[in-house]
Amino acid sequence: MIPAIFGLSGLTLTDDERAFFRDSDPAGYIIFGRNVENREQLRRLTDSLRDLDGRDNLPILIDQEGGRVARMKAPEWPDFPSGAAFDALYERAPASAIEAARLNAMALASMLSEVGITVDCLPLLDVRQPGASDVIGDRALGSEPMRVAALGRAILSGLQDGGVVGIVKHIPGHGRALLDSHKELPVVHALDRDLQTDLAPFAALRDAAMAMTCHVVFTAWDPDRPATLSPLVIDSVIRQRIGFHGLLMSDDLDMEALSGDVPSRAAAAVAAGCDIALNCWGKMDDMVGIANSLGPISMISRARLEGAMDRIAGTHDARQFALLVDQRDALLALA
Repeated sequence: MIPAIFGLSGLTLTDDERAFFRDSDPAGYIIFGRNVENREQLRRLTDSLRDLDGRDNLPILIDQEGGRVARMKAPEWPDFPSGAAFDALYERAPASAIEAARLNAMALASMLSEVGITVDCLPLLDVRQPGASDVIGDRALGSEPMRVAALGRAILSGLQDGGVVGIVKHIPGHGRALLDSHKELPVVHALDRDLQTDLAPFAALRDAAMAMTCHVVFTAWDPDRPATLSPLVIDSVIRQRIGFHGLLMSDDLDMEALSGDVPSRAAAAVAAGCDIALNCWGKMDDMVGIANSLGPISMISRARLEGAMDRIAGTHDARQFALLVDQRDALLALA
């Protein structure tokens, strides 16, 4: 197995993808909108990945947050609220907001489990800051760290109860970035003492199974490298100060915040301390290059991966979905 998660080019596996994935044995896969048509098609696609790999607990990821970040869309699937909806409810009724977030995540997990997806890239623990790029914006769970942590924990719990593993992101925090890291490299000049606000939700949820880095430079910690590529940030901040010891994956290595070719980015991310290099776009040349640039997954990274996937506790029950959504909506209406 290599320490990489790869994307797919279309609605079905091509012959080239099938041969390459069988030979390279990536740690898992990620689903995007280009891979999604309807329930039957998506379930066939995820089943084909499991058949190819032979792992029942294969990590098959998706970004299904709700709001503007959703790969499975209406009318085939219902819309889900963004993080801001739970933040707004928390203002009036904190306990109701936490329960609404849990129910929402459990409904999400039920929907994902039905089509064979096992990992959702959620929750965001980025603390929203005034004047920052709106790349986070209404996706955030709030601007107060402990509120973000409380809602984030409820989301992780709901996902797990519904049969899906969550990923906390974007560690150690994207909330201050003035630029969109999909397009440019953000540089955060905040002092170390101010950055404690950003670290707090991640520290509170340090026991999460998986986390995703951010492509952001923090001059207080490493003025030369973004967190994804920084051994200083990964070891000193993420592993030691935050205390996160679960599976750490990079954010998408195709994002324009990073320089150099994609295989070199993947090798640098793993060398810096990421357990997994995430490459989303299903470009065969890049995936082959990544496979050639990475050695086998380390024993500790493999153990972290297996430990994360072993946390799946719930099972899909389609009969629960409508009830979960109705209960969530009744609570959200309180706002």
